[in-house]
Amino acid sequence: MPSPSSSLENEVGKAHHHHYSPQPKPVQRKPGGWKSMPYILGNESFERLASIGLVANFTVFLMTIFHMNQVSASNLINIWSGITNFAPLIGAFISDAYVGKFWVIAFSSFATLMGMVTMTLIVALPKLHPPSCAPLVNQCQGPTTRQFGFLALALGFLSIGTGGIRPCSLPFGVDQFDPTTDEGRKGITSFFNWYYTTFTIIVLIAMTLVVYIQDSVSWVWGFAIPTMLMACSIVLFFVGTKLYIYVKPGGSIFSGIAQTLVAAYKKRNLKVEMAMLYDPPITKGTYQFPKLPLTNRFRYLNKAAIILEGDTNPVGSPISRWKLASIQQVEEVKCLIKVIPILFSGVLCFTAIIQQGTFTVSQALKMDRHLGPHFQIPAGSIGVISMITIGIWLPIYDRILVPSLRKITKIESGITLLQRIGIGIVFSIFAMIVAALVEKKRRAFANFHNRPDGLAPLSVMWLAPQLILMAFAEAFNILGQLEFYYKEFPDNMKSVGNAMFFVTAGAANYVSSALVTTIHKTTGKHGHPDWLTADINAGKVDYFYYVIAGLGVLNLGYYLLVASQYQYKENTQDNEAESQLDIELNASKK
Repeated sequence: MPSPSSSLENEVGKAHHHHYSPQPKPVQRKPGGWKSMPYILGNESFERLASIGLVANFTVFLMTIFHMNQVSASNLINIWSGITNFAPLIGAFISDAYVGKFWVIAFSSFATLMGMVTMTLIVALPKLHPPSCAPLVNQCQGPTTRQFGFLALALGFLSIGTGGIRPCSLPFGVDQFDPTTDEGRKGITSFFNWYYTTFTIIVLIAMTLVVYIQDSVSWVWGFAIPTMLMACSIVLFFVGTKLYIYVKPGGSIFSGIAQTLVAAYKKRNLKVEMAMLYDPPITKGTYQFPKLPLTNRFRYLNKAAIILEGDTNPVGSPISRWKLASIQQVEEVKCLIKVIPILFSGVLCFTAIIQQGTFTVSQALKMDRHLGPHFQIPAGSIGVISMITIGIWLPIYDRILVPSLRKITKIESGITLLQRIGIGIVFSIFAMIVAALVEKKRRAFANFHNRPDGLAPLSVMWLAPQLILMAFAEAFNILGQLEFYYKEFPDNMKSVGNAMFFVTAGAANYVSSALVTTIHKTTGKHGHPDWLTADINAGKVDYFYYVIAGLGVLNLGYYLLVASQYQYKENTQDNEAESQLDIELNASKK
């Protein structure tokens, strides 16, 4: 199996001598295409059913089974979610650089299974979770160190599983199609549609059926059923081994980014003008990718591609990749640097969105969740309102609104991607303001009626407006970000673009945790309970929502500033081409 360094040296050698270290021959076996999809989509779907089924109701689990207060539960969820969202970066690196997608998915599937088995044992064995609360005195014993350790072990296994499956499953599915044929390209497009369709279905099942079983039947069955399905998915995945196409790892893009930065720093005192720059052809796997043109933005990084005496060996390949980078690598790093300010703006928007899984669930637990005399909505299922809203809105947006806007703006997507992201930030601010107003009303009802169970005689459907607004924030901002990263990164950096979304989500989890901890420690002086005290009816969660809304307003101002300075990839390339043409014309006149 080639190392990242040998892979790049092979590519570099081919730039100078076609006979040196030739490109591996294309895979002879015919791609499995749709024959492989039941096994790949099945594996991905069951993994998500297991992980999302856990996350959707995890706040309720921590507060009712582990007897944690809402601040501790929220912080644990945010810290774990942050780790889980950063884990795909590691999974993508190991896959691209060392072992390939198949083995990362296989190993990660077993890790997910181990996590789900551990979670099932935690709820099934009384020694692994705290005892029930004393009914008369309403005293609840928290988890012991051992019990918390088992919970951390289960969550660790699940993070490892997510870190491997999420970054590799989609690209592994794409690998099964031949992009050089019309049939293969159509297959890839259809696969994307099926991938996101199955994802939406799985989320709805996890947030309704699985959560209902956990709430109304038993936690043991609520965890055992996804665990058994996960075991089936592993069997299903390995059954398809004879059909899969295995693309060998060709070196991680992350290594190239680090090497480019180091090479630029080492050559910081050189001048780019009149220097010879290193520009070999770029390939990845079997297929040729278009090269990026050299741009004048972040000119400092161009120094990494300056060829000095002793940088290359007799056949033209670099002696050290930490001293010489190609123009392609330089431009890839520029792409990453260029989108980082936009990425930062997404963190606070996502911070608002993730409250649906923490404090919104805490609100739902203290409201009337009955639909009719016999059915009660599980608190963890309240987020389905957002999913349904997105499911209804997206076809309307795609089929009706975009064509209408296209006629006015003359833009293919109706509005620009940066406009779409900005609109999402505005919706997230409004969602937090509405959430604060609803929480004030809910708390007033609860304290006025002062029932022993602390419930407010207010329908849980009062939470619908904030969840609907948050759905619009997701539809515009989150989906806008995904498309933005996908289109703004070069072809061989699509995996990095996909990882940017997880980085944003992970950072948002840590920001949320820091906010919760800070507010919990700094509010509630002079004998008053803090805003996020264990008793939500005594706290001021609405103030917490206003803080997030205020930060959102500041974030919107920052976003408008950085978005106004951003140049899209197409525009950059057009400007650079014009600039290069001017240079050539001026040179010819002299």
